[in-house]
Amino acid sequence: MGHVWLARDERSGLDVALKIVPREGKAAARAEREARAAAALRHPRCQRIYALARDRDHVYIAYEYIPGRTMRQALQAGRLDDADAVEVACQVLEALTHAHARGIVHRDVKPSNVLLAESAGLDVRLLDFGLAQMAEFDTLTAIGDVPGTLAYVSPERLLGQQATQAADVWAVGVMLWEALAGRHPFREPGGPETSRRIQAGAPRLETERPDLPRGLCRLVGSALALNPARRPSAAALAGELRRFGPRRQAEREKTPRRPLPRPRLDLAHLTRDRLVPSALAGIATAWIASLLPFYPAGWPLGLAVAAGALGLAAPRAGLVFALATALFPLANISLGLAVLYAALAAAWLALTWHDARAGLLAVVGPLLAPVAALGLLPLAAQFARGRARRVIQGATAVILAAVVAGMHHARLPLAGSIPPRGLGIATSDHPGAVAHALWRALATQPSLLAATLAIATATAALPYLRGRGPWAAAVYGAGFLAATLAAAPGTAVLPLVAAAWVTTVALALEPTRAGCS
Repeated sequence: MGHVWLARDERSGLDVALKIVPREGKAAARAEREARAAAALRHPRCQRIYALARDRDHVYIAYEYIPGRTMRQALQAGRLDDADAVEVACQVLEALTHAHARGIVHRDVKPSNVLLAESAGLDVRLLDFGLAQMAEFDTLTAIGDVPGTLAYVSPERLLGQQATQAADVWAVGVMLWEALAGRHPFREPGGPETSRRIQAGAPRLETERPDLPRGLCRLVGSALALNPARRPSAAALAGELRRFGPRRQAEREKTPRRPLPRPRLDLAHLTRDRLVPSALAGIATAWIASLLPFYPAGWPLGLAVAAGALGLAAPRAGLVFALATALFPLANISLGLAVLYAALAAAWLALTWHDARAGLLAVVGPLLAPVAALGLLPLAAQFARGRARRVIQGATAVILAAVVAGMHHARLPLAGSIPPRGLGIATSDHPGAVAHALWRALATQPSLLAATLAIATATAALPYLRGRGPWAAAVYGAGFLAATLAAAPGTAVLPLVAAAWVTTVALALEPTRAGCS
């Protein structure tokens, strides 16, 4: 509606956030309504208003200035873990509980309207009540007009119904689903498709994050119920979510506000989010640069160090660097092969961009194949986030292991057959012809394709058996072993049995989940 400036009150000396809104269309009336709504709120999770002023051309609102960044910026920077996301949602719900008790519906709850203040712990402010609907004021919304950001608008509002408190709860559910899953449940490039997906309902969070507590997934699903009458109130949802966050409101209120401390060393997060992507990027780059003839002697080591450093600093940069390393060696073999690879690499980046830490997980396939340990792939693939990514990573790891075996003229993993020596793609300039030749070579290996399907199926099924107890683990191990041996009877039995036992023991040791805990 306007611009917000950092300003200083010359009388008090306080820094303020000064919103300046021109008197154009509904903007000025909405700004004044925002000021009235903000003035009615007295809650630590709602940004305080200091003053409202007008002149002939503009409306001015002076707010308290709170250094920090929005939830959207924190999500983009990857700075919110699961517990933090739940805590942010709880604090937003506390602000909404206060507003709803005063007859105010926000109508534009979204990550860019949630401010994370600079403080010792998470300290949230709900911003921008410019679209608020208040019981004591007439709405400024025309018939058929749906204010707010489409991706966070509830399905009943898309059908023309009036916004209620349940619409704000829906928006918090969308934010929490997005933060936990790493992607938005509804957003599509076109508005009509986004609206269609909203009205169809959100995907089950369990399918994206089967590792999350079932009770948490159930609560997020209740906030995203298509029927607004079935959604919990903001207060009830906040109270239930508190069971899944380690922080407590009383503890935070006792903590004096001060600048952010230096982050503590968290070895688990450091290993998962930095060291593993760095190692995968370095291994993949070294393997590509040394396996494919192109780079001078000594370059593979230097490229691997560079990829590892990039992966440590920014996993996405390490992922891009490792994939780019293969382009020139493949172009040296065949232009058509390089073009086909570039298209596949672009698709792979699109698939793994929001999970770059596991973007090169398929590299474990060629690493496990020499020791006949591809049976561990379903377990290793659980490092990736999202069911589709896990399945694709597991299947790609098998195919990648077969490609490496073919380049060395060794027996194909799992299938045990000898690969063809020549595919006829050298010097080819046509990516379509190269793709056809590669597919034809794969089609001649039905055992390999069947084993790949068995690995992919086991990868997809494994998360659903976590926490189900030893009997479910034993059934999984036996089923995986039988399916893989049936698909590839030529595979080595003992290593596969060992891998099945390792996976079964890992599942059996998972803490059993009872009820919604």
